[in-house]
Amino acid sequence: MSARPKKHFGQHFLHERGVIDRIVAAIAPGVDDRIIEIGPGEGALTLPLLRAAGRLTAIELDRELIEPLRARAIGIGELDVIHADVLEVDLTALADRGKLRLAGNLPYYVSSPILFHCLAHAGAIADMHFMLQKEVVDRMAAAPGNKVYGRLSVMLQLACRVEPLLRVAPGAFRPPPKVESAVVRLTPLPLAQRPDPALARAIDAVVRAAFGQRRKTLANALRGVLDAEAIRATGIDPRARAENVAPQGYVALAQRAHAVGLQPAPKLAHNDYQ
Repeated sequence: MSARPKKHFGQHFLHERGVIDRIVAAIAPGVDDRIIEIGPGEGALTLPLLRAAGRLTAIELDRELIEPLRARAIGIGELDVIHADVLEVDLTALADRGKLRLAGNLPYYVSSPILFHCLAHAGAIADMHFMLQKEVVDRMAAAPGNKVYGRLSVMLQLACRVEPLLRVAPGAFRPPPKVESAVVRLTPLPLAQRPDPALARAIDAVVRAAFGQRRKTLANALRGVLDAEAIRATGIDPRARAENVAPQGYVALAQRAHAVGLQPAPKLAHNDYQ
């Protein structure tokens, strides 16, 4: 018997076999992989991933889905279900000095907090394959100059390689969402390629100021953070606008701001990354 999707959990259960097969093929699970699925729902992805890997840990907030999922997994593989909000799960501890492969059909209303929670544990993660609202994936992968390039683009691309994989129509879900979906692969960059953690809050502050007034030039948007001369010293034209600056450009601006004693703004709430 199928579960009734709960609106307050943002549940849309994937059911289309062709889409499921393509996602599993993209993940290409192996028998030695440590797979963590976020929000397994009725197990549409869980069971084929479990069949390929032999074991899987699922993190599920909806208690009513857990026992039916365990029952479906009998005879397929070793399924461990954690009843929890993923935002409260220590993913690094789950890795146990190894590397996790994360997967999931994320509730769209809480996708940004989940993404940034995962990035906080990037050192313990090999890759992530997530189903998200297509417009969010578009923003994640957008290049400088694109009209949807923004805070989310910069912050994710400084931490990960972002690869959109496939579009998914509303009819692939029960009930159908009102928006188109997409699957994206996120691969954390090696630590040496990521910004110095000491710059994290300065990067937040610069990106926030720049995109908070994206129609203005950087010289105007960053007034009070960096003056035109300091912006020019990074090799960036102070007449440029936020959407024309590559992610690494924001690292250079943050380095400059840090050097001149910027008092960074409070750390952004996850939902502010639009």
